[in-house]
Amino acid sequence: MSNSDFGLIGLAVMGQNLVLNVESRGFQVSVFNRTTSVTEEFVAAHPDKKLVGAKTLEEFVQSLASPRKVMIMVKAGGPVDAVIESLIPLLDQGDIIIDGGNSLYTDTERRDKWLGDLGFRFIGAGVSGGEEGARKGPSIMPGGPASTWDVMRPIFESIAAKVDGEPCVTHIGPGGAGHYVKMIHNGIEYGDMQLICEAYNIFKAAGFEPKELAEVFTDWNEGDLESYLIQITSKIFAQKDPATGKPLVDLILDTAGQKGTGKWTIMNAVENTVVISTINAAVEARILSSMKDQRVAASKVLEGPKPEIDAKKKKLVKKVHDALFASKIISYAQGLDLIATMGKEKGWGLDLGKIAAIWRGGCIIRARFLNHITEAYRSNPELGNLMLAPYFTDLLNDFQENWREVISMATLAGIPVPAFSASLGYYDSYRSAVLPANLLQAQRDFFGAHTYERVDKPRGEMFHTDWPEVIG
Repeated sequence: MSNSDFGLIGLAVMGQNLVLNVESRGFQVSVFNRTTSVTEEFVAAHPDKKLVGAKTLEEFVQSLASPRKVMIMVKAGGPVDAVIESLIPLLDQGDIIIDGGNSLYTDTERRDKWLGDLGFRFIGAGVSGGEEGARKGPSIMPGGPASTWDVMRPIFESIAAKVDGEPCVTHIGPGGAGHYVKMIHNGIEYGDMQLICEAYNIFKAAGFEPKELAEVFTDWNEGDLESYLIQITSKIFAQKDPATGKPLVDLILDTAGQKGTGKWTIMNAVENTVVISTINAAVEARILSSMKDQRVAASKVLEGPKPEIDAKKKKLVKKVHDALFASKIISYAQGLDLIATMGKEKGWGLDLGKIAAIWRGGCIIRARFLNHITEAYRSNPELGNLMLAPYFTDLLNDFQENWREVISMATLAGIPVPAFSASLGYYDSYRSAVLPANLLQAQRDFFGAHTYERVDKPRGEMFHTDWPEVIG
């Protein structure tokens, strides 16, 4: 048997599905897992596939054609470093190591320098799409040297999802750019999911049953809100619990987990002084959901209105649709603004049009309106904010009345809508020619002599006032 075109380490579900995807495109693949039995069982389960199972790393490396292409699919952090350290003595200079996990981009930058100094080539590749995407076609966000991308391009383009014939993969940029963009993708995903949950909560308060919601979301998925997350939400509402016959969603405890990419996104936004209030609200909502015992106790002593909404269902569906779509635009606008800011800071030369294009298929946030985002940045690469693209400006102007009404209804009913509210707050602040920051700056000058600018003087000219003394 000839040497393999590609190798993968880490045969958890994502790793196995990626291997089957690569093999299905005509490549022979070598596989290795720390637990040998996992490797043996996986290869044995697919006797008709061009798979080479290795019992040791040495055997695995020797089975690969040069330059060796090794993809690591293990837990982010220390495990990735441990695998790399084990590979280094076995590889030749010029061989390629690919980290396909959800690694923090700063770890990717460190590994890029570490391996580059040793003569190896490294790619930090964000892979989105879950198990199904890994098998049928994910969205892939590779970062690293352009020359290394050229070597990996045939494999990556063959396994990626396709939209209008375009593969959902592109060279994002050098160093940690790929994993950085995947991190922000996940932050936007947090926002998307929370907004859908808030729409669900409003519908529940208006008396919608899961069966009705399945129909609503199915209809939405056939219109301008078409997306993977809307689609799976419709399926969730239709799912019955086999043990009780009840809607499964009603039996799932209201506590949500997270793996860290949302938190990383928020921390990076703070470092870059970029507002991502929708994503921030989504992360905080997950944290609050985990405080189940505290919330139950608080519900017995903290008062509020009865969470009920009295509205005609058909009209409410339209209003919530508009509020959800408008807020969704804001979430993407904030995430893309952060990507643009970081790209300039790092000198990565990021192309937002290409990034939006590879999110149109394969990934968790894939949605019809990403075609319009792609077009917006292709038409104007210097677009300052997605809200200012004519298509999205028109939508926001059209949706804002219903957007405001939905948030008002929810607030008056005591229904938490933190991501809806944060999105509208961002929109109103961004469109305001005048904000109350003049008072804030006066306060800063009062207690800290931080100075201020004046509306009747040229920008950049600073002033300070000797404020009256405060006694007591």
